[in-house]
Amino acid sequence: MRVAIEYLVAFPKKIAGIAANEIKGILSMSGGFMSGLTDRFRSTEDTTKGINAEVGEKQVAFDLKVIVEYGKNVPAIFSEIVNNVKKSVHEMTGLEVVEVNMHVEDVMTHSEFEAKTDRDKEQESKRDLE
Repeated sequence: MRVAIEYLVAFPKKIAGIAANEIKGILSMSGGFMSGLTDRFRSTEDTTKGINAEVGEKQVAFDLKVIVEYGKNVPAIFSEIVNNVKKSVHEMTGLEVVEVNMHVEDVMTHSEFEAKTDRDKEQESKRDLE
């Protein structure tokens, strides 16, 4: 008898997104233009935004697009992300993380990021009223 667990791609992506966002120095995952358009129709942040995954039966690989905080050590952040993603994904799924690539899409100070987030929320509220 063959028994198997199959994971939809979104499941390990969500784990990786949560694990990556736990690391100090990551301000946000960056989903690019299309993600920005789809975010307008969502009421909550998508934890899989900025993450691509290839999921096999026993292994998974990730590409992460991130916005980092100015003044932080990016190689150290990357190392922490790799360790946290590998640990979290393996503990929850048993999958071996064979690759993690991090693409730094932007750098901002914490205050710049908060101001941008506030502006984005204001624009979203205005669109909701229209």
